[in-house]
Amino acid sequence: MANRLQQSNSPYLRQHADNPVDWQEWGDEAFAQARERDVPILLSVGYAACHWCHVMAHETFEDPDLAAQMNASFVCVKVDREERPDIDSIYMAATVAMTGQGGWPMTCFLTPGGDPFYCGTYFPPRSRNGQAGFAELLDAVHGTWTTRRDEVEVAGSKITEHLRATAQTLPEGPRLDIQLLADATASILADEDRAHAGFGRAPKFPPSALLEGLLRSTEYTGEDTALDAATRTLHAMARGGIYDQLAGGFARYAVDEQWVIPHFEKMLYDNALLLRAYAHHARRTGDALSLRVTAETVAFLDEYLWTGSGYASSLDADTEGVEGLTYVWRPDEFAEILGDDAAWAAELFTVTDTGTFEQGSSTLRLPCDPDDAERYESVRARLSTARAQRPQPDRDDKVVTGWNAFAITALAEAGASLDRPEWIGRAREIANGLCDVHLVDGDLHRSSLDGVVGTPLGALEDYAAFTTALFTLHSVTGEERWRTVGLEILDRAITVFADPDETGAWFDAHPGGLLLRPRDPVDGATPAGASLIAEALVASAAVADVDAQQRYADLADATLARAGIILAKAPRSAGHWLAVAQAYVAGPVQVAVAQAPDCDGAMAAQLRRRAPGGVLVIAGEQDSGPLLQERGPVPTGGRLRDAAYVCRGRVCDLPVTTADAARL
Repeated sequence: MANRLQQSNSPYLRQHADNPVDWQEWGDEAFAQARERDVPILLSVGYAACHWCHVMAHETFEDPDLAAQMNASFVCVKVDREERPDIDSIYMAATVAMTGQGGWPMTCFLTPGGDPFYCGTYFPPRSRNGQAGFAELLDAVHGTWTTRRDEVEVAGSKITEHLRATAQTLPEGPRLDIQLLADATASILADEDRAHAGFGRAPKFPPSALLEGLLRSTEYTGEDTALDAATRTLHAMARGGIYDQLAGGFARYAVDEQWVIPHFEKMLYDNALLLRAYAHHARRTGDALSLRVTAETVAFLDEYLWTGSGYASSLDADTEGVEGLTYVWRPDEFAEILGDDAAWAAELFTVTDTGTFEQGSSTLRLPCDPDDAERYESVRARLSTARAQRPQPDRDDKVVTGWNAFAITALAEAGASLDRPEWIGRAREIANGLCDVHLVDGDLHRSSLDGVVGTPLGALEDYAAFTTALFTLHSVTGEERWRTVGLEILDRAITVFADPDETGAWFDAHPGGLLLRPRDPVDGATPAGASLIAEALVASAAVADVDAQQRYADLADATLARAGIILAKAPRSAGHWLAVAQAYVAGPVQVAVAQAPDCDGAMAAQLRRRAPGGVLVIAGEQDSGPLLQERGPVPTGGRLRDAAYVCRGRVCDLPVTTADAARL
């Protein structure tokens, strides 16, 4: 037996290809070996940008004695949680059930049938500070397996029964209406940290979905309370250490309440979702800081994550094994690089003698705008040049379908509303890449590497997010192919993921091969698959053929009927549900712009800037799409003029010939 990860399509798994551990990927062969050898599975789950995954890899999995112990007593399986979110979801639920907390690296011991009987996260190689060492744990698990097998199997089966019981779908809850959404918004706002912005206490994660929900709340209700809270959080993050003040892009989270000290990994999904929120805020308010952060986030994605066909998954938290090495600064470094500008820049970026991070180093923050813009840009340029000479974090080049779909939606919306056509072009380029590589025989695959598609099929997240992305791209470009492919993917998602026994309930993964089909309707670091498919179904009203619209509308109704209980009981975990529900309760609203032959597109552009989030503005010639059937330009003053038809559900207003006259 030998390590089998060298040919993996996952960069994270390849990082472990030289371990003396006989790692193999998840699959039937591993479980067959466990049955044949009569030993447990040792399952280790992590991801490429994870700091503590690297620590455990170096301390434990590179240790030949520990590796020999692992190989002798277990079949060792490595899983990239980004490539297999279904496996991660099941065994993370088991870890939380057993220990009360979760995290990565995740370490689980399974029976040859896949039942988890002991789970944890990071373990040091030997006992340390009262925590059991991995060597001792391996001995204990092996001893229990060989001497008390019956107890192990009973414990594993009980955990599996618990997982199946808790994976049931949500019941229908309170009816979605304006009051429920107002109550959910008020509950979220009550949890705001008014001193430092954001919601809750440390660690603080970027509340991307919540921000989008709050921005839509203001647009649909006209009340600015939610907008004010969103503004405070957007500004605090943009001025904090969680944001890269030199190159743009957001780190995964801040370990403190004040957004000063980041956990330095940078994930595509965070930056794509935040791009949507900042662009939405910039469009809504004209806020200069949000406009700048929007542009810088796009620049970060293009400079640091572009692979040639899509965006890479992440940048590592560590550089050469040291967290934050690339990003932090000391006053003496400023003096060497900036000369006479050092003191001014240190005060501007809050780089102090004591430091805000480790060993007297500081993360860069920007509490207020510089008093000299030209000097500021010169300082940034010199610091960026110096930083480029430092060792750089590794990049996970895996292209994940759903996360790139988030980017497509954000880029297309931002490009259309902020007059940046090159961003729409980038969105189109990513969509082409996903269609060419990830869409195979009608099914989406989860990821690719170097243009080679991986074996794992996509999750509900991938299908749903890509559907919405394609509908958005169709809306802003008028290109029919995006609508066509989007509807095909939506239909496939309904076939694969919809619960046949409970209308409006959804599974997160394809059927087969696991203990159970996971489903989690709660929004987390990324929106839940169910809230994403709800968004796609609501959007389908604007793009689907007339004879199919009712089918999608009925399924949207049933799906959103199950959101009421989350919005009522746990609204901070339902940010994307809130965003979708705002658009749904308001109509949903669609705008058809029937364009005259000599139009310049100005009216459609103005409406895209004015329309609330979740409203698709479809522009084109009469009868060029379902929403434009029998709707044409209006003759005024002896010539045809563009006409906008604002529709709520199946009821449309009379056409208007100016954007200001449209009742949005």
